[in-house]
Amino acid sequence: MAEKFIINGGKKLAGEVEIMGSKNAALPILVATVLTKKDCVIDNLPLIEDINRMLEILEGMGAKIEWQGERKVKINCQNINPEKLPQKIISNFRGSVLVLGPLLARFGKLKMLSPGGCIIGARPLDTHFDAFLQLGFENYSKGSYYYFKKIREKDKEKNREVALSEFSVTATENVLLFSSFFQEKTILKIADLDYQVQELIKVLKKMGAKIKTAGPHSFEVKGKKELSGFSHKLISDPIEAGTFIVASLITKGDVLIKNAGIEHLTLFLKKLKSCGANFEIKNKNTIRVMPSAKIVIDRIQSLPYPGIHTDLQPELGVLATQTRGGTLIHDPLYEGRLKYLEELNKMGAEIIFCDPHRAIVNGPTLLYGIEIPSLDLRSGAALILAGLVARGTTTINNIYQIDRGYEKIEERLQKLGADIKRIKS
Repeated sequence: MAEKFIINGGKKLAGEVEIMGSKNAALPILVATVLTKKDCVIDNLPLIEDINRMLEILEGMGAKIEWQGERKVKINCQNINPEKLPQKIISNFRGSVLVLGPLLARFGKLKMLSPGGCIIGARPLDTHFDAFLQLGFENYSKGSYYYFKKIREKDKEKNREVALSEFSVTATENVLLFSSFFQEKTILKIADLDYQVQELIKVLKKMGAKIKTAGPHSFEVKGKKELSGFSHKLISDPIEAGTFIVASLITKGDVLIKNAGIEHLTLFLKKLKSCGANFEIKNKNTIRVMPSAKIVIDRIQSLPYPGIHTDLQPELGVLATQTRGGTLIHDPLYEGRLKYLEELNKMGAEIIFCDPHRAIVNGPTLLYGIEIPSLDLRSGAALILAGLVARGTTTINNIYQIDRGYEKIEERLQKLGADIKRIKS
């Protein structure tokens, strides 16, 4: 049964909140278990829908899944069969694109539906297809399925070079996963360097792969014939940390955020500080956000790591509605990422769209609670923040999208004093 959030705005947040494990780091590490027949242990998993879906994909193919604690899982993929890939889950879950690398490495061919997911733009698979073509795999579509098969033997190419057509996080991860399975050297160029890529590299090194920097946005990978199992504890989710930071700022609250993973939020925090945000970094994992007298944001631009993450742009867009003056928002990555601004306009914001990638937010404006949909994971979280500051009652539908990336977000906001509840539609 569908569920929705009911929010009565106007409450200042106060108290402490702990950040959960990183969803974006967890997904490629979960699929890395496909590369070995040994046991793999992953700790600090967030209990969210996207993690459940990836575990269901692995289990559907025959992986043995054993929970060793509330957030700790042991996985063994010795007997998996790619022909049993749960195609229905694939078609509704964008993160499933990450199975491409490890399954092609281990089995040499694959049939799968096009991965689905958030509606934030076209997000074509062309970068993935082109990367695997460079690695010796052709792909073609037949009906609703994509088919991948090897067109040349890997042994004929002792050194391989792959240049991605854009800074794609998942394409970078797919090539790293694939290349770690072979002893031949692979040079990956135009690689993304995001925090989840860094975490995946740590795990692949634990498994026996040799990965080193080979130039700007480039990696050299030398894999291993038989990769080892691994044990790894996930980092805290910097996107979730950023969401709670903005939640405190927008409500003029006083919130201590623990396990915040601050090392991956350098430019995000620098931008907020320069705009007048009042916060204190207690240590590398803890930040206290306090009421700010005046915040003025001239420009928000999402860029590849270490730039401001596109996943945090919607939260900053909501904050801009409560700051003085005009704020230019520019998200060059996804043409659908600004759709949440249309919902903010319905709530009373004054936002002018320049094109699919740019908008100007004029503030401060008084937002009013209305009934709105959760368009995707990150805009859904941003609209919760809008509801927290809006006058009256805000109803957010389709909250499954939010549950994909935030664990029990309403319960954690309730502990900070927010008036938010989950009800069945």
